[in-house]
Amino acid sequence: MSSQIHGEKILILDFGSQYTQLIARRVRESHTYCEIHPYNMPVAEIEAFNPKGIVLSGGHQSVYDENSRVVAPLVFELGVPVLGICYGMHLLTRHFGGEVEASATREYGHAKIHKLAKASSLFDALLPDGSDGSVWMSHGDHVTTPPQGFSIVAESQNGIVAGLEDPGRGVYAVQFHPEVNHTQNGDAFIDTFINKVCGCHGLWTSSGFVEYEIAHAKEQVGDDRVLLGLSGGVDSSVVAALLHRAIGEQLTCVFVDNGLLRLNEGDEVMATFAEHMGVKVIRVDAQDMFLSRLAGVTDPEKKRKIIGHTFIEVFEAEAKKITGVKWLAQGTIYPDVIESAGAKSGMATNIKSHHNVGGLPEHMGLKLLEPLRELFKDEVRNVGLELGLPRRMVFRHPFPGPGLGVRILGEVKKEYADFLRRADAIYIDELYDSGHYEKTAQAFTVFLPVKSVGVMGDGRSYDYVVALRAVETKDYMTATAYPMPHELLSKIANRIINEVKGINRVTYDITSKPPGTIEWE
Repeated sequence: MSSQIHGEKILILDFGSQYTQLIARRVRESHTYCEIHPYNMPVAEIEAFNPKGIVLSGGHQSVYDENSRVVAPLVFELGVPVLGICYGMHLLTRHFGGEVEASATREYGHAKIHKLAKASSLFDALLPDGSDGSVWMSHGDHVTTPPQGFSIVAESQNGIVAGLEDPGRGVYAVQFHPEVNHTQNGDAFIDTFINKVCGCHGLWTSSGFVEYEIAHAKEQVGDDRVLLGLSGGVDSSVVAALLHRAIGEQLTCVFVDNGLLRLNEGDEVMATFAEHMGVKVIRVDAQDMFLSRLAGVTDPEKKRKIIGHTFIEVFEAEAKKITGVKWLAQGTIYPDVIESAGAKSGMATNIKSHHNVGGLPEHMGLKLLEPLRELFKDEVRNVGLELGLPRRMVFRHPFPGPGLGVRILGEVKKEYADFLRRADAIYIDELYDSGHYEKTAQAFTVFLPVKSVGVMGDGRSYDYVVALRAVETKDYMTATAYPMPHELLSKIANRIINEVKGINRVTYDITSKPPGTIEWE
């Protein structure tokens, strides 16, 4: 089974682009397995990886800079197709004897390109309806002299080389970023490269992954017992369902109720897993401990650390009561792995530490089981559906690890959490009922620790304020405020003010990312 789902692999060599993860996501959407590795991956490992094709990512350097990142010549000697994107285009241009220089006219953002008369099916996929199209540029350098044997197949509106190819050698290059949503037909371009140029057959599927991981988990674990921290989020829920199918009673889940969950979330988690699926789940009520430690704390990072450390403490204490556990299962997914690897190698420019990659295993001395570490979030959702989890659970919007602790601005109090829980439940229910929930990528309510004057009935009120947030995004790197219908917003606001005593004003956040972030803290 492993040879079937992993046998056709695309290797992505990362030269520091902010878009490298998007390349991988687009390849996976073509149902082909891929991995991201640093540009300086040892040549022996490249050979052992045995890729069907290689993609050279973009990067923030110039190829003529001192100590600029270079590509191993072996990449072009394996006899597999190579696609260079932006900086990757400049690398292969110089490798084959062409020239790259700084541009007099830099191109950032939307740009028009023109397909020249003769082009391969790869560029025909990008521009199927004519010779012009819209792409996303991000560069200050350009190819001035193409390598011998390469054809210029596309140019930008400024006359800059936008596409090169040498089909005989199986080498292709673009100045723009086909992986970004802003590039018209960029997904078709990558799909054509993967399936037609590299000759892949779409073997990477949810059903194949589930079958393989169940067999793999059984083999790994044997007769041992496994412990899983179940949060109710998508990742840990899919891990629980997958491992329960694989090892049944050998799995024990610990669900820590920290008092910062959404309305009725604890009961819903227990109903889904313990009652309906028969998963062994231990529920720990630690609300008082979490809230007491958060008293008086207003800094968002301090709140995150307190919540994270307290979770570990509670989880470890519960784990000690369970005998015979040798494995700790975690909902680590591929972006977590990439970010951690980037932090260690120095490749990534903006890195966040992640609780799933390191932390708990060192404290507990258990072997680590991470069945989802090869998957992106959209793939995790598809696996969840394959395992029979409820669609509403699988397609739930992202929820921060610290829960409502970072959706309550400033100090966290039980009173504030109760206000927020009830207001957010009304908001989300109305989005579901109106059909707008799945049109948004993330929607939630924020509690503001300020009071405003209002009129309730014949009297004056002086109560709290909440803000509603909803965004559209595919990659969460950028986002725009969702254009919520005013009539729906009015209905939601009226319900919240009428049904949640203590709130008398509702606002709607229309800030995009950037300059704002999606979450408020």
